[in-house]
Amino acid sequence: MKVLLVPNYSRPDAVDDASRLADWLNGRGVELQWAPDMKLHPNEDVDMDGVDLVVSLGGDGTLLRAARIVEYSEIPMLGLSYGHLGFLTCGGPDDLFEIVQAALVGQMHASHRATLDIEVCFSKPDGSELVERRFALNDLALTRGVKGDMIAFDVAVSGHHIDRLRGDGFVVSTATGSTGYALAAGGPIVTPEFDGMICVPVAPHSIRARAFLTSPTDVVEITMSHERRSERLFFSDGQPMGVGLVGERARIRRGPGDIILLDRSVKSFYRSVSRVFYGDSRP
Repeated sequence: MKVLLVPNYSRPDAVDDASRLADWLNGRGVELQWAPDMKLHPNEDVDMDGVDLVVSLGGDGTLLRAARIVEYSEIPMLGLSYGHLGFLTCGGPDDLFEIVQAALVGQMHASHRATLDIEVCFSKPDGSELVERRFALNDLALTRGVKGDMIAFDVAVSGHHIDRLRGDGFVVSTATGSTGYALAAGGPIVTPEFDGMICVPVAPHSIRARAFLTSPTDVVEITMSHERRSERLFFSDGQPMGVGLVGERARIRRGPGDIILLDRSVKSFYRSVSRVFYGDSRP
């Protein structure tokens, strides 16, 4: 058994518990690997060869970082919460060893979460194009630039034109990402069992524009309109894409592999929805 630890290095309590967990796992003959601190080693790759379990210690942002390391490999992931929200995590410091032990012996529920395969085409100053491809667990977000100007773009699904929209942007999310930016933009909360995509206009300048869902096999296409050459930005799971370049079009489809997120039971999602969004504190 080999475990990858992904702590939030900006939280001393998470790093301390990761060290305690490492000692505990070493005592049980488990091979360990640590993900590097991104601030100190931003370009260092993580060797995932032989990794059987990934444990993130932080908040949802740390778990998303762990997901970017795992990508489509379908290595099980376990999230421990040291943040403020902890929607994607399944426990915290108080039950650290109990949860990890349950994961090691296969006693956790495995939630299969659909992912995104994202391609964004950017134009370079010399007139050439650069296509950047990204993995995402949550979403692809198109937003207006730092000047705050409205942007205009066309949205199509699998070759069928939906509309030309004007507004602050557009979010294409998975069911997992439906409780993130997509929710803040007015989209629905969607069960993780849904395999399609959730498409949500952000502050559209139209009363007709509404969120809609796609099938798992659809491809969402976003093409920037030439009628407004406003600055626009693309983000994958909150990480900027094409920094310094001009985004022209994007294609988003379901990823070729799922993220396997370990939690306590099949009811964990709805308990988290109740706790985080409706304020229910009952056990």
